[in-house]
Amino acid sequence: MSRINLKDRIHQGLFLLDGAMGTQLFERGLDIGKCNDYQNIEAPDKVLDVHRAYIQAGSDAVLTNTFGANKFTLGRHGLGEMVEKINLAGAQIARKAAGKEKYVLGDIGPSGDFLEPLGTLKPDDLKDAFAQQAKALLKGGVDGFIIETMTAIDEIIVAVEAVKSVTELPVFASMSFGRAGDSFRTMMGVDIETAFAKIVPLGVYAIGFNCGSMSLDDYVELTVKFVAAARGQGKNTMILAEPNAGLPELVNGGTVYKVSPNDFALAAKRIFLAGVKIIGGCCGTSPEHIEAVARTLKI
Repeated sequence: MSRINLKDRIHQGLFLLDGAMGTQLFERGLDIGKCNDYQNIEAPDKVLDVHRAYIQAGSDAVLTNTFGANKFTLGRHGLGEMVEKINLAGAQIARKAAGKEKYVLGDIGPSGDFLEPLGTLKPDDLKDAFAQQAKALLKGGVDGFIIETMTAIDEIIVAVEAVKSVTELPVFASMSFGRAGDSFRTMMGVDIETAFAKIVPLGVYAIGFNCGSMSLDDYVELTVKFVAAARGQGKNTMILAEPNAGLPELVNGGTVYKVSPNDFALAAKRIFLAGVKIIGGCCGTSPEHIEAVARTLKI
């Protein structure tokens, strides 16, 4: 029996994404400071091993190791001319791990700069960069795209428009929020209602949040507010949640996430019961965290 279309699958109960990639590569010997995305070329077996670990843990989809593989971010590593090669390889590796049964989402992260006048980027140049990345991921066989960890509304709009200019595959859009008093905002001041109002009309299949520096209780509260915003605006768009493994702690000069897989799974259950069916993990999460979520929610 052939696998159902991603557009249909995400409406059929829990759709479990994977967890962090960078920390998993570090555990497999990647030196801190190296370009994670270049490992698609330099150490493809390690990237493949991470993807397979998440698939074995119960992930329905894996994200390509291309979060920073746009020409601006790669350019800071002297790799600006390798956009197509790195993204193509990233998609092919993820596709190999996912096989015919699981799904692959092409991962697109922020450029690391701001659009004019706050920064130096011009909208057309940024759109071209994201479109270039999306074309290579599409060529590598992705089933859809996830644009994540965005903080500026103008950048995520450009990114969504860029991806949709080259494909009709589903696009998920995710911003990084932090607590702001009784509410939540991105680093650039974007609130939940603004995110919905500006992003949903672009035709995304899911909107949500990932990363941030919050407790698990904060992520659950953020979820509740996301669901309320969706209902308040009468939107049927799916919501996605990729929380970190709680608040990071500084241990011996390094960042450590101490939330256990079981505690993470219990928070994921609260997020699921609040109405979110697309769930994964961001910083600090591991295959063990995802396995715990799968064990808790895939009954």
